[in-house]
Formats: sequence, structure tokens, C-alpha cells
Amino acid sequence: MPSARWFAYGGVWSAAMDAHAALDKLTEVSQQIEDAVVVEGGEALASTVDPERAARFAELAARILAVADAIDGSTPVLQVEAATEEGSVFLVREGDTIVAATTAPTPVIGLVMYDLRTCLRALAPEREPA
Repeated sequence: MPSARWFAYGGVWSAAMDAHAALDKLTEVSQQIEDAVVVEGGEALASTVDPERAARFAELAARILAVADAIDGSTPVLQVEAATEEGSVFLVREGDTIVAATTAPTPVIGLVMYDLRTCLRALAPEREPA
């Protein structure tokens, strides 16, 4: 069975990319993203920042999602965007995997979310259709 592929801005996202390759592709196609981290099981797998900042970024991303989950409690929050005057933070999640990123002020929110979701899908192993 051929592997799935996603097309974004003339580049190809291959299914089941490793975390470093997925972040490289993310920063290549999304010029709005300043820093990013891939988190799995609470640990930073790959990031565009030094290991200490990556660990802190991973911890904060997990905490933000935990707080967002507690608001309703019935279903997990899949994405979050928070903005300040200095920039925005974006989080997307599927299962135990999170992709988090920061941007400068006033990003194109839908485009950043699309890029993060595409990155997240590229990290997921191929799944058989149900």
C-alpha cells in the first residue's frame, strides 16, 4: 500500500515522518512560525530551540491543554491559540502527541493551525481505515 502524502505550498509531507524532519518541514513551509516543539508523553521529541527551553515549552504546552480540558471535561481540547501583544502560541494535539509553536503578533491563525495540523498528521503512523 503506498504511503499517504500531504501537499503544502509546493512541498510534500510524507506520512510517518520523524519529529525532526516534520519540524524542519514545518519551519520551511510556515514562515510565520518562530519556535516549535513536538511533544509526546510530556517529553520534547524535537524542537527549534535549545533542550532546556524545549523541555519548558513542552511542559507549558501540556499544562495549557490540561487547563483547557478541565473547562468542559467531556472531550479533550484538540487545539488552542493564545495571543499577546508580543506574539501568539499555538497548540494542536492528537492522542498523546502535541505540536506547539510561537509566532510574531497578528499571524494568519487559520494558516498556522493548518500547518501545525499537517505537521501532526505527518508524525502519526499510518492507520488502517476502520
